[in-house]
Amino acid sequence: MDLGLKGKTALVLGASRGLGAASAKLLAAEGAHVIAASRSGEAPADGMEGVKLDLSDADSVAALIERLAAQPVDILVNNCGGPAAGPAKGQSSAAWQAAFEAMATPIFAITDAALPGMIEKGWGRVVTIGSSGIVQPIPNLALSNGVRGAVAGWSKTLAEEVAPHGVTVNMVLPGRIATDRLAQLDGIKAEKTGAALDAVQEASRKTIPAARYGTPEEFGAMVTFLCSQQAGYVTGSMIRVDGGMIRGH
Repeated sequence: MDLGLKGKTALVLGASRGLGAASAKLLAAEGAHVIAASRSGEAPADGMEGVKLDLSDADSVAALIERLAAQPVDILVNNCGGPAAGPAKGQSSAAWQAAFEAMATPIFAITDAALPGMIEKGWGRVVTIGSSGIVQPIPNLALSNGVRGAVAGWSKTLAEEVAPHGVTVNMVLPGRIATDRLAQLDGIKAEKTGAALDAVQEASRKTIPAARYGTPEEFGAMVTFLCSQQAGYVTGSMIRVDGGMIRGH
């Protein structure tokens, strides 16, 4: 199936590894010109354009916004790392503010900068990578659950505002996808409980109907489809890629 992405320009945030890299590679495979933004500025594959971006650095975000004014994009994939693990109880105001400013505020600003070019063309795709914690909070990830929940509300609201202009806005929620981030979280749980890492991972897999962790490529395929011509009537949605892990909603 031709997804109609040849000649489109896609900006992917957090594209150096994990879910961002997988999404960038699949968009490029469909013929899109991919601008891969990351702290290192290194593209995950040949043929992509790498740019430096640190979402926690206001100057870095401002530089990307300035670039978008001169070089509009057709597709924006919002992706950011998660904050430190921890409970909801006892989190300081500073911790909540830092998490919001690192995960939400820059994404809002970058999307606002990308929208005028999309609206002018009458075609655009905004896909934000979230977390299954939006639907079912993940224990000991309070900051991520809370901030990503706020991003979900923003995404849904924005989708309604820009739908008449041919721009779709969706979220993709990963479950347990085999990335460095998941390995880190499994390691933290193993250390906290005193269990072997293999035992922690096996117990985790047993909670997933598919009985395995997903691959970054499987996740990236959903992101790529939502960026396609064929997905033009899908907007305001949150689509889970979790092997059936979350039963409700």
